[in-house]
Amino acid sequence: MDLAVVVVYEILYTIAFLALISAGLAVVFGMMRVVNLAHGEFILLGGYTAIVAHNNLGINLFVSMLVIAPVVVAVFGVVIERLIVRFLYGRLINTMLATWGLSLAMIGSFSLIFGTTTTSVKAPIGSISVGAFNISGYNIFIIASAIGVIALIFAILRFTRAGLVARGAMQNADMATAFGYDASRIYMATFAAGAALAGLAGGILAPLVGIGPNAGSLYIAKAFITVISGGASVVSGLITSSGFFGFVTQIVTFLTNSVIGELGLLVAAIILLRLLPTGISGRFFKNRL
Repeated sequence: MDLAVVVVYEILYTIAFLALISAGLAVVFGMMRVVNLAHGEFILLGGYTAIVAHNNLGINLFVSMLVIAPVVVAVFGVVIERLIVRFLYGRLINTMLATWGLSLAMIGSFSLIFGTTTTSVKAPIGSISVGAFNISGYNIFIIASAIGVIALIFAILRFTRAGLVARGAMQNADMATAFGYDASRIYMATFAAGAALAGLAGGILAPLVGIGPNAGSLYIAKAFITVISGGASVVSGLITSSGFFGFVTQIVTFLTNSVIGELGLLVAAIILLRLLPTGISGRFFKNRL
């Protein structure tokens, strides 16, 4: 029984991890059709911000993770959208090349400022005993955070005026302009929201995995697979793809090892996209959030 609880816990944690690192990219890709290849570095920026705010400025760790990190990365996202991304909408390849270049520039900047070693901060929550096993209480916080992030995205897009206007502008910018809305500002705000979610993920994950200047490639790879496999629907795609890949990865890991588990995620993604080229939500959740 204890082992079953631990297995379920590990599966839920992996699902939450994938959902957290993919949420910002899901918003930007699902609503704007922009593939931000610097998404991993946006996550790192959130992690570095949380660590610096806590270790150097003495700010409470939860405030650093949940408030300061997403705000800083959101502001950075606004700057990038205004200076780079806004000129490339509708040009997928050009956007990918530009954000890839941004990714390289951010990696170099992180290396110059923070060095090449891994930086971290102590997790604020200890372990919990489950029979003969110990599980991380902080991982449970991560699971709760992922649920909260998904619920927040759904609530904003489904029940708020801002969310409805944003969805409408993404579907038909000319119509939104005809109704008196500034489509350019809506695009900017949406990109900033995606950046904020990336910063939030980086802040939350910083005490768990540590932050290094080259770690962004690990985040973007998993986030990209999760978002593309989920499809264009932001919430339903994020939930189903992260749930599917989290389950597959952990089951394969328990049966073999963590390396084979990571390989299992890639194989599952290849098979899924071969069978469902429009993603899970494109096949089963058309016209839904």
